[in-house]
Amino acid sequence: MSHVIEPVTPATLEAFSAAWNRHDVDGLMAFMADDCVFHAAGGPDACGARHVGREAVRLAFAAAWAALPDAQWTKGQHFVQGDFGVSQWTFTGTAADGTRVEADGVDLFTFKNGKIVVKNAFRKARPNLPALK
Repeated sequence: MSHVIEPVTPATLEAFSAAWNRHDVDGLMAFMADDCVFHAAGGPDACGARHVGREAVRLAFAAAWAALPDAQWTKGQHFVQGDFGVSQWTFTGTAADGTRVEADGVDLFTFKNGKIVVKNAFRKARPNLPALK
């Protein structure tokens, strides 16, 4: 019996975004391919920081919440065309020192066999906002 591969749709990316906002790393990893790659928006390389493989990607995803425990991705818009997709969002979060981040960004996705094989994140470079009083 053959296995039917469901295509990735904008609703898939909406569900992926919802897992980010729940801080649900297991939920996120359910969308990722075994040979997944995550290019984080920030990092030492031209691509930001490159994380290869499920364990490295899982750790990188969890690190986002460790750095900004109230991290949220809002105002999402999601588009899919064949094996490629885009999510547009506004990121907000508060660092341990109380400074706040609010910046627009996009994720560029590549899909394979109904899973995310590449997530490439881009975020506007904006100074942190002062802590709330």
